Amino acid sequence: MGMYNEKVMEHFTNPKNTGVIENADAVGTYGSPVCGDMMEISLKVENNVITDAKFRTFGCGSAIASSSVATEMIKGRTLEDALKLTNQNFVDELGGLPGAKIHCSVLAEQAIKTAIYMYAKEHGLELPGLEGFDPDSEFDHEDGEEDES
Repeated sequence: MGMYNEKVMEHFTNPKNTGVIENADAVGTYGSPVCGDMMEISLKVENNVITDAKFRTFGCGSAIASSSVATEMIKGRTLEDALKLTNQNFVDELGGLPGAKIHCSVLAEQAIKTAIYMYAKEHGLELPGLEGFDPDSEFDHEDGEEDES
């Protein structure tokens, strides 16, 4: 069995919600410079509720399992509730990940946050949980002070 429990293996071998939503209301992409993993989450949103979520992940089994579980967990939730979910929730749902792989679940959290951020920006929504969130912050620490408006 190795490092992974059955639930992680299940989501890795049969991930839920893979692919891309046609005409998605929001798409969030997040890549980790650390491990080179890349994640894209697309959302369907109606009345501020996430009605569908799909993902494409280029990464290890933990990243794929985390994305699978994350998309399952945010479906049917309001944007606000989805923002409250952290990578720890995904890890718990999976029954734990090896310590070295925890950062893979952060990718899912960041990709979801980025998608919701894009949606909120486009629709002029102020959502708690997005204050100070900057989808580019991980990549570029140099000019974080500049306002892009």
